[in-house]
Amino acid sequence: MANSNLTAAKRAKNDEFYTQYHDIEKEINAYLDYSPDVFKGKTILLPCDDPEWSNFTKFFAQNFERFGLKKLISTSYAVDSKLYKGGYQVTMFEESAPQYDSSKTRTKGKIFTLARDISGDGKIDVDDLEWNYLEGDGDFKSDEVKALRNEADIIITNPPFSLFRDFLAWILEADKQFVIIGNMNAITYKEVFPLIKENKMWLGATGNGNDMVFAVPPGTEVDEKDKQKAARLGYVGDYTRLGNSCWFTTIDHGRRHQPMQLMSMADNQRFNKKLKSKSGSFQQYDNYNAIEVPFTDAIPSDFNGAMGVPISFLDKYNPDQFEIVGLTAGRDEFECRPTKRYINPIQHNPNGSTSNGSKANTRSTLRLENIPNAIYYTAENADGPMAIVYARILIQHKNPIK
Repeated sequence: MANSNLTAAKRAKNDEFYTQYHDIEKEINAYLDYSPDVFKGKTILLPCDDPEWSNFTKFFAQNFERFGLKKLISTSYAVDSKLYKGGYQVTMFEESAPQYDSSKTRTKGKIFTLARDISGDGKIDVDDLEWNYLEGDGDFKSDEVKALRNEADIIITNPPFSLFRDFLAWILEADKQFVIIGNMNAITYKEVFPLIKENKMWLGATGNGNDMVFAVPPGTEVDEKDKQKAARLGYVGDYTRLGNSCWFTTIDHGRRHQPMQLMSMADNQRFNKKLKSKSGSFQQYDNYNAIEVPFTDAIPSDFNGAMGVPISFLDKYNPDQFEIVGLTAGRDEFECRPTKRYINPIQHNPNGSTSNGSKANTRSTLRLENIPNAIYYTAENADGPMAIVYARILIQHKNPIK
């Protein structure tokens, strides 16, 4: 590989993560298991793709008839418009086509469509894909791709992570169903959490909280431990693993209707071994009207009030079992305001130094009986030392066991 390519890859913001065929298959099969006709008669758009070797395009093209699709559309982004441009080579597929244009191959996006049998073999599949250059570079915000969005019923893709907010807004403004991949941290975005809270969007059925492996362009800088972890999962070479990626969707699946099997608070305290080593479990927050539940499998079945649970809870979230109350972010847009705003909060560090403790107003806090050998917080209107807790989703039972 040329050193210039490697340097360019390191400098470029990497948004090129190509989803594995098996991960797409698992996720889509979950929707089909719940509703076999979910894609029947639908037009599916796969934007932000590279249709020439995208696994999304391959998967849906190969299953076009089995799913009963009406039309499949894929679009790609021109290589010269990407942040990372290295390693591009015209494929034989493109170069041998009569519409090939050397003046467009780097500057124009491409569109692939599948709707009819052009090979004459009596079936519609990947061999019947038709392609051409777009008028522009394939930017999903262009009028050209917006028209394709408006034509589609469902949008499925792995959008650039750095543009997740913009891409989600782009889908929502057209009121389309979708299945997209994003970073699980996006749950805490002000543009995302209200949708989850109101059951207008939820996590997909697979991959959440587990390692997902993605192919990356040659020369992309990959953390060695992620590269090794991808290799241990069977992907050797230009691959990386992301442990915090997940599917976001508006299509229903069976997993979100499976109720969690829970123990009472007393039984959790007696039998849940993880709780025994975790201080603060079931303790009332100092600044939210809720209790701390540090593990999803420790949610008490008999607590009739708000409970703060880790964000990973959403992988098990059943809207028939729980109501989402808010997010402990200390911000008004999450409709869950803290009961207390700390005045002049101070962060106390283990080496004895102190610094601004404003973080105490952005998380839930637990009062401590003693000063710990770790970071803690104080404030003028606090009754003693405090510890802050990672972002918590506040939930409550819809029908708590009495």
